[in-house]
Amino acid sequence: MTAKFQTFTSAVIPLPAENVDTDQIVPARYLKVTDKEGLREALFRDWRYGEDGGLKEPLFVMDRVAMLDRQILLVGDNFGTGSSRVHAPWALTAWGIRAILSTSFADIFRNNALKNGLLPIVVEAEKHRQLFELVATDPGARLTVDLEAQVVHLPGDEDLPFEVDPFARLMLLAGTDEMGYLIGKLPAIEAWEAKHASRVDTRVGAA
Repeated sequence: MTAKFQTFTSAVIPLPAENVDTDQIVPARYLKVTDKEGLREALFRDWRYGEDGGLKEPLFVMDRVAMLDRQILLVGDNFGTGSSRVHAPWALTAWGIRAILSTSFADIFRNNALKNGLLPIVVEAEKHRQLFELVATDPGARLTVDLEAQVVHLPGDEDLPFEVDPFARLMLLAGTDEMGYLIGKLPAIEAWEAKHASRVDTRVGAA
């Protein structure tokens, strides 16, 4: 269960690296961690920290003071490739990231993200390039992510529509998952069962 996904406005963290895999997002040595909040410091750990445990210089983009409260990550192509570790979206949401924009995502990462309150937004290549140009020109530019309308509002009243799986969208907006959805339908299921006799007696042959 996650909080209901609501419309939000944020400046953008630009990370143009392509083919970022889940081991780069969360190194394998952190996969035994079960506390999602504890994964905040594991996010991009080897890109951020040196062998002495101190932050590398120059600072990784997400460690810069101006970026610390930003909730939108703008990344290069093919984000989230590699192994199917759910810790990757856990670490991103623990940091505070709520939406990621890219030209493409690895399928398993996208599905894990959608199940954990993180919205992967696919944009076409030209719009993707323009977004990086926008952030380079105006680092403080703020975007509004509206999942219900399936649109990202850009500065200057320009809208960037996006597609998302309808059922995943429903789950995000409700702040639930498949199990929560089924439990919510329980009264209707029980009412239907009460009106319809069982077609198969599963007790046949029981002692």
